[in-house]
Amino acid sequence: MVMETDHAKKFLLDPYMDWAKGEGVPIIDDFAVDMLAIETKPWDRFGMNGAFVHLKGRGDFVAIQCLEIAPGESSAPMRHLYDEVFYVLEGHGNATIQGPDGIEHSFEWGPRSVFAPPLNSEYRLFNGSGSERARLASGNNLPMMMNLIHNEDFIFKNDYSFTDRAGKESWFTGEGEMIEIKSGSHMWETNFIPDLAGFALKEWEERGAGSSNLKLILADSVMHAHSSEMSVGTYKKGHRHGPGAHVFAVNGEGYSLLWFDGDKEFIRHEWRHGWVFTPPDGMFHQHFNTCDHPARYLAVSLGSHRYPVTAQKRSRKTSALANVDEGGWQIEYEQQDPRIHPIFLEELAKHGLKSGMGKYFDETNNQIKAAAD
Repeated sequence: MVMETDHAKKFLLDPYMDWAKGEGVPIIDDFAVDMLAIETKPWDRFGMNGAFVHLKGRGDFVAIQCLEIAPGESSAPMRHLYDEVFYVLEGHGNATIQGPDGIEHSFEWGPRSVFAPPLNSEYRLFNGSGSERARLASGNNLPMMMNLIHNEDFIFKNDYSFTDRAGKESWFTGEGEMIEIKSGSHMWETNFIPDLAGFALKEWEERGAGSSNLKLILADSVMHAHSSEMSVGTYKKGHRHGPGAHVFAVNGEGYSLLWFDGDKEFIRHEWRHGWVFTPPDGMFHQHFNTCDHPARYLAVSLGSHRYPVTAQKRSRKTSALANVDEGGWQIEYEQQDPRIHPIFLEELAKHGLKSGMGKYFDETNNQIKAAAD
């Protein structure tokens, strides 16, 4: 990062954005993005193609990088003083990680794998195919670190070893440990999940009909990650939170409705594997499954259940189900906008599917028509 400016003229600087603009790769700025379709260009720093993905709701602390490895190629060796969570969008390959304990670990990844190198460990990514590209998303707190430190050599050329971050050797092979807390707060600790689509979650009906969820502690980092799933014919309860929660569709198809308190109309976003979006700070949103099998997503943000980082995150993680009428985060089904359920039923009918929401709604034709009108 080059900042050769007169000291007296240094005013309202954004070191992260200044650095990003100097990296020579695309900067995508949008509300939602298909990560499989965006343009990438050679990124000399990492020895592969890449792009920044800056979504409208990303806030101050977190952003995404899209990283692409050409057929038969590999990245440059990388290490850096920021935490990240990798989600594999497409392709197969392997990673080698020089752990902070000095032990080298290697594992194979494929579509929908999730992994995290321990902080400041040297690692390298290899594309295992000779004919197909591999594309990965990195959700990370580089914006926070760059704006805090504003020195790229300190972040990318720091040789300090965080020996407490390695975790167990088996955590690089797909094994891990379940940490039972309470419904909605159970945690799986590991460094690598080979296939998030097939990973067992825990029931959490309080967040929505047929809902399941599991929090992920990856490489003991400050990055939060969780996976949630909606069963066939169901949808989540409306909720809101702070900025920076990047939501990746893992499997299934559906849509989300988003709105600020007082808005007359919804913003609607369709999703499937490859798409990511980030609800802005305080914006209500609600996720709907419209396919014939369970739909699952991965959310990545700053502030894990182990290390919340901010007071707001700590508060939300202890009261995630608090009712919005009482200053909380969640809208119960009986409180939601009367237009929402008829919209969902119409979408199910288009796909030839039946609702699984009868436990919560009277779905007689007369009541549906009245709500729709």
